[in-house]
Amino acid sequence: MGVSSFLLFFIPLLFTSICTPTVCGNAELRALMEIKASLDPHNTHLSSWTVLGDQCTSFEGVGCNANGQVANISLQGKGLSGKLSPAFYQLKQLTGLYLHYNSLSGGFPREILNLTELSDLYLNVNNLSGIIPIEVGNMENLQVLQLSYNQFSGSIPTQLGSLKKLSVISLQSNHLSGALPASLGDLTLLTRLDLSFNHLFGSIPTRLADAPMLQVLDVRNNTLSGKVPIALKRLSGGFRFENNLGLCGAEFETLRACSALDQLNPDGIPMKNIPETADLKLNCTNTRCSKSSKTPEASVIVGVIVAIIGLSVIAVLAVSHYLYREQKLTDGLATSDRRVDELKAKEACRKNGSPLINLEYASGWDPLAEGRRFGGVSQEIMRSFRFNLEEIESATQYFAPGNLLGKSVFSAIHKGMLRDGTVVAIKSIVKSSCKSEEAEFLKGLNVLTALRHENVVRLRGFCCSKGRGECFLIYDFVPNGNLLRYLDMKDDGLVLEWSTRASIINGIVKGIEYLHSSKLNKPAMVHQNISVKNVLLDQRFKPLLSDSGLHQLLTKDTVFSALKASAAMGYLAPEYATTGRFTQKSDIYAFGVLVFQIISGKRKFASAARFAAESCTFVDFIDPNLHGRFCEHEAAKFAKIALMCTHESPDQRPSVEEVVQELGNPLS
Repeated sequence: MGVSSFLLFFIPLLFTSICTPTVCGNAELRALMEIKASLDPHNTHLSSWTVLGDQCTSFEGVGCNANGQVANISLQGKGLSGKLSPAFYQLKQLTGLYLHYNSLSGGFPREILNLTELSDLYLNVNNLSGIIPIEVGNMENLQVLQLSYNQFSGSIPTQLGSLKKLSVISLQSNHLSGALPASLGDLTLLTRLDLSFNHLFGSIPTRLADAPMLQVLDVRNNTLSGKVPIALKRLSGGFRFENNLGLCGAEFETLRACSALDQLNPDGIPMKNIPETADLKLNCTNTRCSKSSKTPEASVIVGVIVAIIGLSVIAVLAVSHYLYREQKLTDGLATSDRRVDELKAKEACRKNGSPLINLEYASGWDPLAEGRRFGGVSQEIMRSFRFNLEEIESATQYFAPGNLLGKSVFSAIHKGMLRDGTVVAIKSIVKSSCKSEEAEFLKGLNVLTALRHENVVRLRGFCCSKGRGECFLIYDFVPNGNLLRYLDMKDDGLVLEWSTRASIINGIVKGIEYLHSSKLNKPAMVHQNISVKNVLLDQRFKPLLSDSGLHQLLTKDTVFSALKASAAMGYLAPEYATTGRFTQKSDIYAFGVLVFQIISGKRKFASAARFAAESCTFVDFIDPNLHGRFCEHEAAKFAKIALMCTHESPDQRPSVEEVVQELGNPLS
C-alpha cells in the first residue's frame, strides 16, 4: 500500500475513532474532552473522563444540574499541570469552577470570562500568568473571585466594579501594579478584598472605604501612600496595611500622622477639596488663557505663589526620594523573605485555612443566606460559627484518605487542622440527608451552636457548599476516639481501669442531664442516639457526647437509617416500636445499656446481664480483664442503676436527675 493510499485509509479511520457519535452529538462531552486534554495533558489524573462515560455520573469532579447540564467542576488539589482551555465557554450552565491548588500555567482565556452563569471562580495557588482581562466585567453573576498566589501582572480591571454580586475578591501574592480602582467601592455586597503582596501604588480610594458590607481589606506589602480614609477605622482588625511606608493617618495605630505634603497630589496641588475623579479646570479657553492682572500687587502675589509651589515641589521630591530609598532598602531586606513567604504560603494554604468568613454559596438551597435572622440568633453570633469551603479543604488536606476517621451512608468524618493550629473533626453531610426546609435546618443549627458543656463535644462551626452538595460541621477533635474501641479488649489491648470506668459513667450522665435541661439559654432536648460510638474520650479519658442534636438537621429517613445499627446493639427503647417517638426516657434506656457495657467490657448488650443484676450475680459479668480490681459496692450501684434505666416501662425508669442523685449518694 502506498503512502497516499495509507493516508486515505488511515485519516478517516482516525477521525471516526475520535469523533464518535457519543462525543460529536454531545457538545458538553466534547468540550469536557478538550478541557481534559488541556488540564491533564499526560492523562495521569482524569482517567475517569472518557468518551464512553457519562459526564454527570462517572466524571470525577463534575456535577450536573437537574437538566443534566454541567454545573460544577471541582478539581482542586488534583496535581493538574496543564493550561486553562477556551472550551470552558461551551459549558453554558457552569456556576462553579474550582481548580485551585494545582500547577496550571499559561494565561487567562478570555472565553472563560463569557460564562455569565458562573458564580464561583477558584483559580488560586497555581502558576497562571498574564493580565486579568477586562472581559471579567461580563461575568454578571460572579460572587467569589479567587486568583491569589499566581503570577498575574498588570493592573486590576476597573470593570470589576460592575459585578454587583461580588462578595469576595482575593488577588494577593501576584505581580499586580497600578492603582486601586475606586470602582470597587460600588460593590455593595463586597465583604472581603485581599490585595496584599503586590506592587500597587497610589492612595486608598474613599469610595472603596465606604463599601457598606466590607469586613476585610488587606493591602499589606504594597507601595501605597497618602492618607488612609477614616471610614476604614470601623473594620478594626479587618484592615491590614503593614509595609506601605507612604500611608499615614493618626487615627490608625502604627501609622504616622499625616502632614501637608500627604495632602498634595502628584502635581503639588491640595487634594482635600478635590473629588476623587474630578477634572482640574484652569481658567483657559481653547489655547489662550484669560488676561491676568497687571498690577504690581498681583505680580508679587503670583511670585510668592510660584515660590511656594516651587519649594513644595522640591520638598515633595526630597521626601519622595527619601521614601523611595527607604522602600528600596526595606524591599532589599524583605525581598528574599517575601519570596520565601509566598512559597511557604502556597504549601501552607493546604494546611492553614483561608481567613474567609463568608460562604462560597452561590444560589439555590442556601439556608445561610445573608439578611436573615438565623432562627432568632443574630448574624454577628452566627457569623462566628461560619467557615468557608476553602478552610475546610485546607484543614483536611482536601479530604485526604489518611485523615478519614469514619464513614457512614450519609456522612464522613475527617481529622483536620485549622489555620490557628487547632485540631478538629469535620463531619460532612450530603445535602440530600439534610432537611430541605430552611426554617427547620436553621432551627437545628441554632440548637447545635447553643450547646456548651464539658461532657458534650463542642461545635466550632459549619459550612454549606453548593458546589460540593454538602454541609460540614466542625467539632473539637477528641483524641482517644470513641468508647467502642475499649470494649471486648484482648489481653494486649488498653484495658480501662475501674476508676476510669466510674468516671466515664458519671461524665456521661452529666452530659445527658445538660441536654435534658431547659436551663442555660437552651431548650430541653433528646439526644436520640446515645451509644458507645457516640461517647468520645479526651486525653484524660473524660467522656463527651457527640452528635448531640444532629438529628435536628437531618431528614427523618436519614435519622432512621442511622438508628438501625444502634437498634441492633440494643440501645432502642422497647416503646419505640409502638410509639415511633424518642423521649428523655428513651435516652435513659440507652444510658442503662451503656452502663452494662462499661462494667462488663462487652460490646453486645445481652439480657443475661439484666438477669445477673436482678439476681445479684452481676459480679460474674464484670470485665474479666480487670482481674478482680474493682470496687464491689460501686459495681453493685452501677448494676442497680443500669437495671432501673433499662426497665421495659418508661414510667418505671428514673429521670436523669434521679440517676445523678443516685450516683452521688455514697450510701446507695
